[in-house]
Amino acid sequence: MFWKWKGKKKDGDEAGGSGAASAVTTTSTGAEETAADDTAAEPEAAEKDAAAGRTALKSDASAQAAEPDDSAEPEESDEDVPAAKKADTAEDADEDGGAATAESGDADEEDDEDVAPAAAGKKAGAFADAGEPEVAGVSERDEEGVQRVRTVGVLKAEDQEVDVVSNTWIVDADGEGVVVIDPAHDAEAIKEAIGDREVYLVACTNGYNTHIAAAIEVAERDEAPIALHRRELRAWRRVHGAEHRPDLEIEGGGALKAGDIEIDILPVPGTSAGSVAFYISEKGVVFTGDSLRAGELGTVAGGYIDYTQQLHSIGEMILTLPPDTRVLPDSGPETTVESESANFDSWVATP
Repeated sequence: MFWKWKGKKKDGDEAGGSGAASAVTTTSTGAEETAADDTAAEPEAAEKDAAAGRTALKSDASAQAAEPDDSAEPEESDEDVPAAKKADTAEDADEDGGAATAESGDADEEDDEDVAPAAAGKKAGAFADAGEPEVAGVSERDEEGVQRVRTVGVLKAEDQEVDVVSNTWIVDADGEGVVVIDPAHDAEAIKEAIGDREVYLVACTNGYNTHIAAAIEVAERDEAPIALHRRELRAWRRVHGAEHRPDLEIEGGGALKAGDIEIDILPVPGTSAGSVAFYISEKGVVFTGDSLRAGELGTVAGGYIDYTQQLHSIGEMILTLPPDTRVLPDSGPETTVESESANFDSWVATP
């Protein structure tokens, strides 16, 4: 599948044009080709996602225009998932809560004065603030052009409502525009952080309200497309109704291109059937949503939806990335693939 959009501020063209630096392009390898209305096929599709692996991410599909098909909306199984079992790895999360744990013991032997500030910031991670209270606020852009906006809201899932502080990520796509990942709760705060930059794309890791609540309002400012996995449409409708569908129904194994960056779509089902992560190799970052957080597998309202599948997804799709890849989740501090790989065996032993 193949789509293109032009930036609105750059040339004023209608969506569907091509060639501008701010164009958004999506490709899919067809790794999730299953009947959209067959809920029983969802576990099988998830296994196909994992089997497709990262080797399929760069493959191109035949180009074709994409038009949302209301008749093919998936009947998701998110209402039928088993009751969430309570997380019992909180102690691990406390012990492994920050990306700073990825630093080797050799760092203690270095002369801190000999480490350039930029390099030191890269080691620790701009958002490695484990132990600090989570409050609403906006960070400065880091050296990779990534900025975090924390907003306060309520997670609504599994018939529960939980107060949360959510991370929205703003990523420089080029000198003029950005990609917004998981716009949560406060659209005005997010737009204020974006400033006069153009929104090229709004990308959501799944359909829980903590990832999509502000999506329409943020996207509408610059008529940017919204990307969401097709199995998350039912969850989307619970928040936004059926009037405004996402523009891009993405699949694991595909890729998005916005401005100068390419974003690989990694299938990580577990917290929901259509959960994905967004990997930008040139920036060395992966946005994991609620699938993987610092020191723990992510939970939904304090519990797991499908622990085994989530663990499999993380092991196959996230922890196979380069060890120094920065993991930027939907809440809490950043971490690294290396840090979380060290936790994997304990997660396997303690479901």
